[in-house]
Amino acid sequence: MLLKKQTVWLLTMLSLVVVLSVYYITSPEQKTNDLAAVQQNAKDQNQGKTKTEVKKDGKTVVSTVAGDDEFAELRMKLEDLRSEEQTGLTEELASTDLSADERSKVKDQMNKLNKIAQSEEMLETFIKTMGFDDVLVRADGPKVIVTVKSKKKPSASEANKIMLEVKKEIDETNYVAVEYQHAK
Repeated sequence: MLLKKQTVWLLTMLSLVVVLSVYYITSPEQKTNDLAAVQQNAKDQNQGKTKTEVKKDGKTVVSTVAGDDEFAELRMKLEDLRSEEQTGLTEELASTDLSADERSKVKDQMNKLNKIAQSEEMLETFIKTMGFDDVLVRADGPKVIVTVKSKKKPSASEANKIMLEVKKEIDETNYVAVEYQHAK
């Protein structure tokens, strides 16, 4: 009885691997596992739009006009990338070739991914309560980019408040950038 369950389970997993492989090979869009590519894509989308720079106390605040769906699209791409990373780590964890120490490291990476995603969500919620229309927080290692959509003019003091909150929430940040987008 036990042998049959194991055989069925093995065949199910193998068929799942085959289906996912075929899907990945035949998908028209090649996906990258690089968070920087998503950030570059966001910058490319903003290139043709209006930009305003306000300089106060040696700090530059950039404001751009963007569509309403842009934040939702970027969030989806970030979630897809994280999901792919999580899946890869889960597959690596399921491997029988890993030692206990290596498994621990993989599990730590998974926990770190989850913590970063939760921190981004919490920061987005907090920054929205400061009176902004929409917020997108993208953390990539020591670099965090916060894009804020608002109808009001960009202010250096608000950008500083946002930077302080990001540094409080995400300890390992060395670089925090705040970009403003003008809401329609």
